[in-house]
Amino acid sequence: MLKEYKSVQEVVGPLMIVEGVEGIKYEELVEIQTQTGEKRRGRVLEIDGDRAMIQLFEGSAGINLKDTTVRFLGKPLELGVSEDMIGRIFDGLGNPIDKGPKIIPEKRVDINGSPINPVSRDYPSEFIQTGISTIDGLNTLVRGQKLPIFSGSGLPHNNVAAQIARQAKVLGDDAKFAVVFGAMGITFEEAQFFIDDFTKTGAIDRAVLFINLANDPAIERISTPRMALTCAEYLAFEKGMHVLVILTDLTNYAEALREVSAARKEVPGRRGYPGYLYTDLSQIYERAGKIKGKPGSITQIPILTMPEDDITHPIPDLTGYITEGQIILSRELYKSGIQPPIFVIPSLSRLKDKGIGKGKTREDHADTMNQIYAGYASGREARELAVILGDSALSDADKAFAKFAENFDKEYVNQGYETNRSIVETLDLGWKLLKVIPRTELKRIRVEYLDKYLTDKD
Repeated sequence: MLKEYKSVQEVVGPLMIVEGVEGIKYEELVEIQTQTGEKRRGRVLEIDGDRAMIQLFEGSAGINLKDTTVRFLGKPLELGVSEDMIGRIFDGLGNPIDKGPKIIPEKRVDINGSPINPVSRDYPSEFIQTGISTIDGLNTLVRGQKLPIFSGSGLPHNNVAAQIARQAKVLGDDAKFAVVFGAMGITFEEAQFFIDDFTKTGAIDRAVLFINLANDPAIERISTPRMALTCAEYLAFEKGMHVLVILTDLTNYAEALREVSAARKEVPGRRGYPGYLYTDLSQIYERAGKIKGKPGSITQIPILTMPEDDITHPIPDLTGYITEGQIILSRELYKSGIQPPIFVIPSLSRLKDKGIGKGKTREDHADTMNQIYAGYASGREARELAVILGDSALSDADKAFAKFAENFDKEYVNQGYETNRSIVETLDLGWKLLKVIPRTELKRIRVEYLDKYLTDKD
């Protein structure tokens, strides 16, 4: 029988201290009944002798210390999982909010998951087509990879996330593909944008949405990504599906961690974030991957807004250490009206070489990718030089590269949020743009590919 305690000693922000407890465990789920009969949930955050610190999910407003009853439920926070979750919308704690029927779970799973044994991990090697040229052509996403999007306040990362969720697919694989979308601390308008977009385009039929709004308790944000990943692990490793997990916004998640850390009076780390921010983020990111012998996989695209566009801020900085690259949105391109404003030069996918080439995308992919990078970098340098010294200071080759960079931004990057390009269309567009550059300057492409693709394409 579950023991009840009426020994609440203190409530500080989202935390509650209960004394005189015995036989309880870290991460154990707690039920709190207030003096009005209202029931709230929490989890054990810390145990010190017979004192337990509890993190409240629904906040502490209106709690009377004397008349509050606390019950320890003897189990961690769990999510009831079932294939019926596909097409449904849940709050940050896994409760349905789409007016549909309750989910009858196949089983209940601890949301903290269990780490994938490194020996059993399979190396990511299969191309995922997002339909966005700057990602598919130059920063290729591979099945089982974690590739974050670094954005800034006011930049259209939500549009990019919705476009990827709509368009992403694994080429040449008949396995079912699902999208698990976890949103933390977003506004009602943003949530409605995603719900409307998914519903209108039919993407909802293969998606599971977990939404924590800005006016929901901040503490719920700590559970939301774990709820989403628990659902993804079930669909991937037990139902054999390819699952793309999109998490937005990890900055709001880190702010919730900082709030709890401050309430616990912990010694702050960089910019007030807890010293264990790296460890905590890695527990989320490392739940992506493939397992040998299992057909399913989890691919992650975490989205985070960099405060003041500062890429050295602790959240993007630590994320860069853990994940396999980053896609960076540029305020300069955004102001120029380019959609999506993905800046390819600082963007990187460390696994792109594993997912491209003959049999995966096309034989010329690696060479054209390297040439386009080099040409775009040279073109931007030439444009900057022309601003300082004038066009007359540029050589003919410099002018060709500057023209290439201008066309690249207008045609390759600026595809809009509704255009879904196949990888063949992306590669062909790259060849079309490279025609501006003299053939003698295309030094990163093998001669046989120049002969085959530079002349045959109109």
